[in-house]
Amino acid sequence: MPLCDRHLALAADWVAAREGSGDGVTDLLPSPCLACGSRLGVHWPSGWLCAVCEWRQGDVPDAELGVVRVDVVYYIRFDDRIKIGTSSNPRQRLGALWHDELLAFERGDRVVERRRHGQFAATRFGRTEWFAPSTELDAHVAALAAGVDDPWQRYARWRSEALALRG
Repeated sequence: MPLCDRHLALAADWVAAREGSGDGVTDLLPSPCLACGSRLGVHWPSGWLCAVCEWRQGDVPDAELGVVRVDVVYYIRFDDRIKIGTSSNPRQRLGALWHDELLAFERGDRVVERRRHGQFAATRFGRTEWFAPSTELDAHVAALAAGVDDPWQRYARWRSEALALRG
């Protein structure tokens, strides 16, 4: 039975998986996943799949899905200061900010951000979004980062979940 190249590659993946030799190679995607934003993928003979949401690299999301919006409060460190900010597009936002390290993400919008600014106001630098490290702030960031090797993976999962909930 003649098959197109894509279906032939899919069949090859299926056969390889059944024979036990079909493990794809986990690596960075050529570009971020359009569905969830993750950079982690699995390379198969038929192409790339996102390791988080299993979106096939190169497939275009349906127009009616629109853009998935996940608001996050981010915690970044620059030198001896910690910034608490919020964004619905953290890759773009953090790309525009000088920072040494992304410490953690917390799901939330400006309401959560303002709550954190009030919670840690004792160590705030003036009316900025920058704070001096403190026992309380360090403990909060540590709790957010617990069990998370890479905050970007958590963000990608939230985006994937938001997309799945749209159904």
